[in-house]
Amino acid sequence: MEKVKLQLALIIDDYLPHSTRVGAKMFHELALELQSLGHHITIITPNKDQSTRLYIDNLDGISVWRFKNGPIKDIKKIPRAINESLLSYNAWKAIKPLVNKNSFDGIIYYSPSIFWGNLVNKLKKKCQCPAYLILRDLFPQWIVDAGILKQGSLIEQYFRFFERYSYKQASIIGLMSQKNLDYFYNYEKNKDFKCEILRNWANTSPITIESSKYISIRESLNLQNKTIFFYGGNIGHAQDMGNLMRLVKKMNIYPDAHFLFIGQGDEVELIKALAKKWDLNNFSYLPSVNQEEFKLILKEIDIGLFSLASHHSAHNFPGKLLGYMANHIPILGSVNEGNDLQELVNKEMAGFIHINGEDDNLFESAKKLYLDIELRKKCGNDAYALLCKEFSVTSIAETIVTRLRLLE
Repeated sequence: MEKVKLQLALIIDDYLPHSTRVGAKMFHELALELQSLGHHITIITPNKDQSTRLYIDNLDGISVWRFKNGPIKDIKKIPRAINESLLSYNAWKAIKPLVNKNSFDGIIYYSPSIFWGNLVNKLKKKCQCPAYLILRDLFPQWIVDAGILKQGSLIEQYFRFFERYSYKQASIIGLMSQKNLDYFYNYEKNKDFKCEILRNWANTSPITIESSKYISIRESLNLQNKTIFFYGGNIGHAQDMGNLMRLVKKMNIYPDAHFLFIGQGDEVELIKALAKKWDLNNFSYLPSVNQEEFKLILKEIDIGLFSLASHHSAHNFPGKLLGYMANHIPILGSVNEGNDLQELVNKEMAGFIHINGEDDNLFESAKKLYLDIELRKKCGNDAYALLCKEFSVTSIAETIVTRLRLLE
């Protein structure tokens, strides 16, 4: 007997085509995969630029409900906190007239942000359906770890209230690795939540993109014969970009190794300042580009970089790695101690990952990948094989749908 197709609400604070972030791209890939399985998908997401309370459009056959909300990305911390706090209120005000008891059979919501609890609660009550939380960011813990937020302060308690309220709405919570799962359950208050491992994901089928407008990054930056080490994505405190800039400085002895960073965040000024201070002629920075251009850039680069700050106590799997893996690009980067991403990537020979602070080891691995083209190819192919084995959007979509059916 054929299984009934589900009406699913997918909630995220940032979405295509306006976003350049990996989370938005991943969520769209998930929506398309769920749609290909026959389910009806509605994305609920904020938009800072629209004049109406609700604007409904369509992206690749996916229905997108965009509600008006103040900006929450790339702005100062206090206005961001205020605007994020209003997400659920503004969303419900906008979509309430469209929602009835038959609207949705399941809800999938993505964190960050921690402020979706109230919206999810209202949708669950109205539609009598389960909710799956894809938890990618243990906020506010990471900003406490970074020393940006004082433990026990009023603002931390404020964030903790919304964090827990968001968790309480989930019938099940998906965390990205075993270490993150262990870390989550270390907190006594979290013991009652039902959780499982849900990896980050990517579409593993080759995507061919052609654009007559695209000018080769190698051409535009005069990098035709260079080996490009590439970092693409958020450039912020959580990444510890100084760590990668130290590598750029060490690699300056190789004239044909070039480092290209593309993205936005709190540490853009830092990387520019360090490049100037150290007089680095092997480094280029560009602001964020749209997803189509980003995918085309990935086809031109040689080695994919990433970094996680050493003070993290949670164990993230940066979404940018999936883009590298999908394009057969070897991975090179640093993680916080105990992060199981290190063992996974190194064991599968998908690249080289070291503990943040092991600058000499990172440099040696960069040197190996730079000097040995065959090693680059092998690691790139192994990275793609790992993607297919562990991070396929097909298996992720099937897992989530199976859980939601069991919880109905």
